[in-house]
Amino acid sequence: MSDSLYEECGIFGIYSKNSSCDVASQAHLALYALQHRGQESAGLAVCNEGLMQYHRDIGLVPDVFSKDTLEKLGSGNMAVGHVRYSSRDHKSRSNAQPLVVRHVKGSMAVAHNGRLTNAAALREKLELEGAIFHSTSNTEIILHVITKKRIHTHKIEEAVEQAMGEIEGAYSLVIMSPKKLIAVRDPHGFRPLCMGTLGGDTVFASESCALDSIGADFVRDLEPGEIVMVDKDGPHSIKTHCKGLSHLCVFEFIYFARPDSVIAGASVHTARLRAGVFLALEHPVQADVVIGVPDSGLDAALGFSRQSGIPYGVGFIKNKYIARTFIQPSQEERDRSVRIKLNTIEATIKDKRVVLIDDSIVRGTTMSRIVRLIRETGAKEVHVRVSSPPFVNPCYFGTDISSRDNLIACKMSKDEIRDFIGADSLGFLSTDNVKKIAEGAKCGFCAGCFTGEYPIPEPSIVQKSKFEYKISEEM
Repeated sequence: MSDSLYEECGIFGIYSKNSSCDVASQAHLALYALQHRGQESAGLAVCNEGLMQYHRDIGLVPDVFSKDTLEKLGSGNMAVGHVRYSSRDHKSRSNAQPLVVRHVKGSMAVAHNGRLTNAAALREKLELEGAIFHSTSNTEIILHVITKKRIHTHKIEEAVEQAMGEIEGAYSLVIMSPKKLIAVRDPHGFRPLCMGTLGGDTVFASESCALDSIGADFVRDLEPGEIVMVDKDGPHSIKTHCKGLSHLCVFEFIYFARPDSVIAGASVHTARLRAGVFLALEHPVQADVVIGVPDSGLDAALGFSRQSGIPYGVGFIKNKYIARTFIQPSQEERDRSVRIKLNTIEATIKDKRVVLIDDSIVRGTTMSRIVRLIRETGAKEVHVRVSSPPFVNPCYFGTDISSRDNLIACKMSKDEIRDFIGADSLGFLSTDNVKKIAEGAKCGFCAGCFTGEYPIPEPSIVQKSKFEYKISEEM
């Protein structure tokens, strides 16, 4: 099992006033920029005068889309794209997105980032009403709810507005109908979603780095609860579900987002630098060099170095050709995988007292291997500093912390974790300071995985789909 966190998805949408624009290529490029948010599957849907063509499959963006595949999607005036990491669902092509359906009032494509807290209840209700599901994803539940509303409404945006009254939890969406592109954020704003312009075109993306990758200009973040509908007359905002609340997942700034993104008006890179500064103030240590675990530990390591005065060094070379989906079924292979992914630089580490910075310790297994690797390289001491607090609670809104069972901080004290990973000392960022790292951010934060305090009531049951069990397991 990996010791890293995984976030579910990255989403993108584009609306062009040119009916024969190469929107597929623009969306394809944007998905490359969002690849860090999901490395399990990728997909694109293109609308050309109401006709939707789509392609999705398991794999990284360059594996899923060839030049021929993009050409077959054709030109059009709208496209939605998606990259996915499943937090609980099986790795299956049926769970790849966008999901596309055809109903009595036309076609619809949906891409989703997040997780519903009332998914089990909604799915059971829909199934009892005759709905048929082809996947185990929350996205198909959202799609069914919107479709039911659409049958009785005059406009797609009205159906989306009504559906928001039934779905609960975390969801950022891009939705494509034959004539309109719609972007949606849940009323608590758990997941990021921003809007930009590309010439006269309107684009939406999970992060601003995707806008940069296609040369689009950032306009603004969507407000929590906001619906933005784009048609031939341009974008229109619907704010009936806006409550003035904001609880963005704080881990966007710690780990999920790319450092070059700006979220809620705050630089992700700067937030990680500040996390390192706070760590140095909270957990000072005498050492010779500060190194970070690539990639999300690097900025915090630089911040720690600047504040402490301890020199910053490059301690690891990362093999960038190993994806997060790399599987290590045996203990021997898991140990070997650390050396495949990371190799130490002896000149930086040997005979040094090392401060090692990483973004999190979830299960502790990977960190123990990294510490052992540094010691084998010749480090005299290894002091671990973590730019987030200890994980002691599950997340119900889209990360893969589904229970306390695999969280090392729920089983061991800080000293016991230190001994387990083989470090000379260990320090975590405090819960007070973790919410201060994104200086100037125009939002509040959800830090329930650290504090146990959630913005909305936690679900009483986090249920696994009955279709994921073998028959023998149900008996």
